[in-house]
Amino acid sequence: MRNVVYFDLETQKSAEEVGGWNKIRDMRMSVGVTYSTARGGYRIFTEDRIDELIQELTRADLIIGFNQLRFDYEVLHGYTVFDFSQVPSLDMLVDLQGKLQHRLSLDSIAAATLGVEKTSEGLQAIKWWKEGRMLELAEYCCFDVKITKLVHEFGAANKQIFYKNRFGALLTAQVNW
Repeated sequence: MRNVVYFDLETQKSAEEVGGWNKIRDMRMSVGVTYSTARGGYRIFTEDRIDELIQELTRADLIIGFNQLRFDYEVLHGYTVFDFSQVPSLDMLVDLQGKLQHRLSLDSIAAATLGVEKTSEGLQAIKWWKEGRMLELAEYCCFDVKITKLVHEFGAANKQIFYKNRFGALLTAQVNW
């Protein structure tokens, strides 16, 4: 059975706190979440279990995420020298940006395609980390992974996703997932 792993992580610090977006690996992971199709379930990883997370990712047949090439993998590079370009990956943000010539948010795609929205945003996740509110943080990250999975599955089944432009018009993007 092919093991597709959906993946997202949250950080302990913001870009501002570490000195800018060129220092993503210094943001440190607060929580990471995967959904494995082979396992049929979610796993939550805290920073003290980062080696297990990296091991799961390196064993995947395909890793699917949203902005994982530029962001999530770079955060992980703060913990490992492993080159994640060696693992087959589908970064839905990169794929869509290449087709549309502009960036979309996961939230805008999920709202237009599935009628669901994210439960919060990244800066709130950092606040939860600092307050020790790990349950809220883990739930938020799990929901992001679920949205990523649902958007991908919709795109794979229908060969398209929907989004709204800045003027509120509903548009379609063709995908080959």
